[in-house]
Amino acid sequence: MSEKLQKLLDTQGWILTDGATGTNLFNMGLEAGEAPEMWNDWHPDRITKLYQGAVDAGSDMFLTNSFGGNAARLKLHNAQSRARELSRIAAEIGRDVADKAGRDVIVAGSMGPTGDIMLPVGTLSHADAVEIFEEQATGLMEGGADVLWVETISAPEEYAAAAEAIGNIGAPWCGTMSFDTAGRTMMGVTSNGMVDMIKGMDNKPFAFGANCGVGASDLLRTILGMAAADPDRPLIAKGNAGIPKYVDGHIHYNGTPDLMADYAVLARDCGASFIGGCCGTMPEHLAAMRKSLESTSKGDTPTLEVIAERMGGFSSEDDGTSGKPAETRTRRRRRD
Repeated sequence: MSEKLQKLLDTQGWILTDGATGTNLFNMGLEAGEAPEMWNDWHPDRITKLYQGAVDAGSDMFLTNSFGGNAARLKLHNAQSRARELSRIAAEIGRDVADKAGRDVIVAGSMGPTGDIMLPVGTLSHADAVEIFEEQATGLMEGGADVLWVETISAPEEYAAAAEAIGNIGAPWCGTMSFDTAGRTMMGVTSNGMVDMIKGMDNKPFAFGANCGVGASDLLRTILGMAAADPDRPLIAKGNAGIPKYVDGHIHYNGTPDLMADYAVLARDCGASFIGGCCGTMPEHLAAMRKSLESTSKGDTPTLEVIAERMGGFSSEDDGTSGKPAETRTRRRRRD
């Protein structure tokens, strides 16, 4: 599978991933507090629609509906014994959609955080974390996932546990962290800190980077930091579609397709090879992103000023790499 990913990169220079899972499922009727992974069993037709929407919009890759499909997260729904099964079903549905696409489409098995805090701060041991991730990874590969996709991680210890678990079953993988606290992850990892962490790992991901977070401008600044730290593997940028707003009982994101099309080009120019959306990103956003990537050539690396002008201001003065204390600031008005 690493060869397949590399072939795509060699052919077009970038890979368009998918958009939001939760946002799309909420639009299909998912209720707050309900486990999306249960829909793999209860509503496979809706999960098929989720995946098909990304494929039809032009995505080269989509993530399975298994973000919270590990035993620690499913325990909240008394479904911890079904972690492997629900992840397998998520990948099986994805495999069927990808195989009918008529072109090469990669099924990426999504693996989100456990939701627990690891020792010594919390109670989750390294061995238990590895066991949790390995169970889910096994189910995803059994279901036909091409690659495993660890995402939205904050703690380096949890990222390392996922890497070890995936290494235990010999699967290819990619992995992102969420830099949502003044340029750092919630546990204090900076962009160059992640690069250093990856370089020191035994089981390195094929690609790594950032997803979710505060907004597109902050995420692009993080990607610039990673690129400047001289990574030796492809970078991933999967930013939210604008800023969330609470409207009529639901969360909506204000990023337009045009904004996300501009973001996709900026992400590529910042150094990302895997480009997609996270929260709020719908098929119409993905279609615009695809069109913009196909119709433009890679440009010069954008400055922070250019990013702020086109995507909106940053949530903090610093991205965490200067060593200065974190200070937040009011965001400038975003361009719609």
